[in-house]
Amino acid sequence: MATLNVLVLVCLLYVAFLFAVAFGADRAARRGRGTWLRSPIIYTLSLSIYCTAWTFYGAVGFAARSGLEYVTIYLGPTLVMVGWWWTLRKMVRVGRSQRITSIADLISSRYGKSNTLAVFVTLLAVIGTTPYIALQLQSVTLSFATFAASDPTAAELPDQQSTALWVAFGLALFTILFGTRNLDANERHHGVVMAIALEAVVKLFALLAVGVFVVWGLAGGVSETLARIDASPIADWNMTGSRWIGLTMLSAAAFMCLPRMFQVMVVENENEDHLRTAAWAFPGYLMLMSLFVIPIAALGLQTLPEGANPDLFVLTLPLQEGRDGLAILSFIGGFSSATSMVIVAAIALSTMVSNHVVMPVWLWVTGGTAVVSGDVRNVALLARRMSIAGIVLLGYLYFRMSGGGTALAAIGLVSFAGLAQFLPALMGGLFWRAANRTGALAGLGVGFLVWLYCLFLPSFGPSAILPQDVFDNGLMGLNWLRPQALFGAQGMDPLVHAVMWSMLLNTAVFVFVSLVTFPQPVERLQGAQFVNVFEHSSGAATGWSGHLARSEDLMIMSQRIIGARQAQALFSGAAQRQGLAGYLPEPTPDFLQELERELSGSVGAATAHAMISQIVGGATVSVEDLMAVADETAQIMEYSSKLEAKTQEQERTARQLRAANEKLTQISVQKDAFLSQISHELRTPMTSIRAFSEILRDTGELRPAEQAKYVTIIHDETIRLTRLLDDLLDLSVLENGQVVLNVQTGRLGDLLDRAVSAAGGDDRAALQILRDRDDEDVMLTTDLDRLVQVFINVISNARKYCDAAQPVLTISLKREEGSLMIDFIDNGSGIPTNQHSVIFEKFSRIGEIKADGAGLGLAICREIMARIGGEITYLPGQSGAAFRVILPEAIASEAHAAPA
Repeated sequence: MATLNVLVLVCLLYVAFLFAVAFGADRAARRGRGTWLRSPIIYTLSLSIYCTAWTFYGAVGFAARSGLEYVTIYLGPTLVMVGWWWTLRKMVRVGRSQRITSIADLISSRYGKSNTLAVFVTLLAVIGTTPYIALQLQSVTLSFATFAASDPTAAELPDQQSTALWVAFGLALFTILFGTRNLDANERHHGVVMAIALEAVVKLFALLAVGVFVVWGLAGGVSETLARIDASPIADWNMTGSRWIGLTMLSAAAFMCLPRMFQVMVVENENEDHLRTAAWAFPGYLMLMSLFVIPIAALGLQTLPEGANPDLFVLTLPLQEGRDGLAILSFIGGFSSATSMVIVAAIALSTMVSNHVVMPVWLWVTGGTAVVSGDVRNVALLARRMSIAGIVLLGYLYFRMSGGGTALAAIGLVSFAGLAQFLPALMGGLFWRAANRTGALAGLGVGFLVWLYCLFLPSFGPSAILPQDVFDNGLMGLNWLRPQALFGAQGMDPLVHAVMWSMLLNTAVFVFVSLVTFPQPVERLQGAQFVNVFEHSSGAATGWSGHLARSEDLMIMSQRIIGARQAQALFSGAAQRQGLAGYLPEPTPDFLQELERELSGSVGAATAHAMISQIVGGATVSVEDLMAVADETAQIMEYSSKLEAKTQEQERTARQLRAANEKLTQISVQKDAFLSQISHELRTPMTSIRAFSEILRDTGELRPAEQAKYVTIIHDETIRLTRLLDDLLDLSVLENGQVVLNVQTGRLGDLLDRAVSAAGGDDRAALQILRDRDDEDVMLTTDLDRLVQVFINVISNARKYCDAAQPVLTISLKREEGSLMIDFIDNGSGIPTNQHSVIFEKFSRIGEIKADGAGLGLAICREIMARIGGEITYLPGQSGAAFRVILPEAIASEAHAAPA
């Protein structure tokens, strides 16, 4: 049996090998020797980042849970590559002609080079990709934990959170080293692309190796494998047409809109003719990746123990059979699938964040003008590197918040649905000249909100972010706003429901707003360039009039962005073509178009256009229609918004301080009342005991009846004094944590019977108690005596303080999220709102009606519940006073009916 140390060593060697490959590819490209790096095979293999850990691990789990539905994740991209090859070619041509750096850059360039739109797309892309990065971290940590569980030499299993953090750190480091070595988009990431191509071969070989082992090693051949598939639950799968079509369309849309796919398919493309090879080679690669999914799923369901995670069958089947080498190869295949995705996604997103968020703000903060001297390349590179670290960290935080327990396919589909929101604006921009920025913003905004409400927030689970009440009754109590039954569409698959409404509303709003609004001139020009890109692919869209521009200012700005050497080469080459001596050309429209394309490769089209228009001042469109590097009005509004947010935060802090002060004041008053009450409660019985004992001592002749009366009074007062002292001692012991629990097993109904009897019996004249004894047929394992003490205190309070004409106490049970909740609700007027914060304080008494105690009962209840691992809370807004006793899963999760 291979040890965990062997696996770690293999992983480190594999990562070192990837570093060497990436370094060698970058070095060969810089020296002009890497012609093989630009081959169509490398390009096709780089597209394999679509096949992430979801594909390597999750496809088998998908098949085990949902039969042939897993085919949809391969069918969508195949249909795009075969049927929409011309659309992909158009995207690549637009990317090359406009020097596009990301999908946010393409969308913003199409719609008037709007940086506002670019920022919105960037934020949506980061949020939408976060679950997918978390998926990769989850797959690596789960596979590592599975391997560790089979290691007999491991003293304890590694912490999954720590493993995920180390994996995230390593991926961020690799991406920073080889994904931010240059700034210009035209300088391809050859090292990263080559590493991805290598990983594509590794994960394909690993999955095929496991498949061959399963079919011929475990099943005994093809015919036996088919027989086992027929005998497995997979054979009983029934296709749901709406979900099949929805998943196919979703995977097709995501294939075109995923930032990482856009990065390798458009930005890293060296030659659009490579698409001809990829159109058949990539579907073939997907077919090989899916070839053994069903056999692995079927054999895993039949041979592995019940409850085994289907997402890890690729790893657990070799481990169960003692094939350690194959298991390590399988782990490396899954590791390759995860790392390649995170690396490329982080590169794409960091470019978007740097170009459209960080750089505009930084340029504005450091001077606000494009002609200030200084090199900003290092700033841009630093921004990209910090963005990479932040993006990977977001994925890790989502992994922690979601708990890492969701099926891989479910997480991947959440991300797919979010990023598919780009499709209407993307396709509309490529094929519809009337599409405009306002429509794109409106459509993306509506689609994003619907996806966020119907799928992303619910992915954390009920009550995690959205309260359970929203799931049951809708937002603000509106039944038609339920997240999984929007507009009354009930009974639909949650994913299909979210995709249908988000894409439908996104497209409808995009088309409608574009029809009722008029595009700005620059949008119309860009629209013509994009829609007719094959006729206008030689230049940028905007027409420039450079009579107000000074070549010196343009040179200073260019040197800041692309460096002195590259800027001087660009300017001197243009001057030579114009027949001028020196290196300063005339700022003709053709030269300005060439300069804009060059700058857009480093800082994005929107920022490049804004910087040139700031200097030239002679664009064919109004400068106020363009988004400057950091638009002054937008910055002022943002600053005002921040001030308003800070003011609101200070107001919230002040409210919290006032509430805390009021609570302290109440506690101080209660403390004084408590001390006064304790003094009274102690003095009264002591006075009675002393007085009557003196009578017994000093009076020589007392009748027997009188002696019995006085002795009885002394006895009763002694019991009263003992009870008070017991309460004080109980509270002290509980607060100091000195209590020793006497764990027993008993029936909840019996405990409540004891409590009712001890609190005065079910005297309907004093208090009627309503219970459902069938629900109380539950077994509990805890300190039953302490728990009964809590029940007695709560019932006694209801008996004392319920001020209804006919007092009624209802005791009911409910189960939620693995906890057993016992509610005690009376029909009185309840507890005043201003006393809610001190109900469980030890100096507090609920009220003054019939208040003959010292106010320690509920404080003792709180301490008891804390010691046994439960909780007691007050429920405001009920018909009367309402207390909830919560018993955790450790006490009640294994509850079962007691024998009759």
